[in-house]
Amino acid sequence: MISDTIIQLVEQYGYLAFFLAFSLGPFGIPVPNEVTILTGGILSNTGVLDPWITYIFIFVGLITAITISYFAGRILGRNINIRFQDNRHFQKAKKIFKQRGDLAMCLGLFIPLVRYIIPLVVGLEGVKFKKFALISYSSVFLWTALFFTAGRYLGEIVF
Repeated sequence: MISDTIIQLVEQYGYLAFFLAFSLGPFGIPVPNEVTILTGGILSNTGVLDPWITYIFIFVGLITAITISYFAGRILGRNINIRFQDNRHFQKAKKIFKQRGDLAMCLGLFIPLVRYIIPLVVGLEGVKFKKFALISYSSVFLWTALFFTAGRYLGEIVF
């Protein structure tokens, strides 16, 4: 089970496991963010982990991932466009961003896979970092707070 994998990683790496799971998520970590954050909430509710430290590692990990994605779009823009021109997820994210702009930045972070592609597209489109950070970091805070709280208070019921 995936949550067993997360527990083993936490036993081995401690809180750093959450940071790595979220910051390296777009680079091939095979554990879904939703499962990881819910597991973190459950473990912090049972007293195994400190809830504040766990949440901070999750939040900072996801902020790190989307910031790297944004700057990759800004710096490598043209090369990324060429490389991913046939990728359906990438093309869908570009289309959503062109249609919805700021709303796509906000809501895109709530959708698996898209949460890592939208910041790349935002960087490609030349959105200023200040605007990106304001909208995206606020959305990350909301998404992580919702899922972490769900894990803490509903996790034992659901799982």
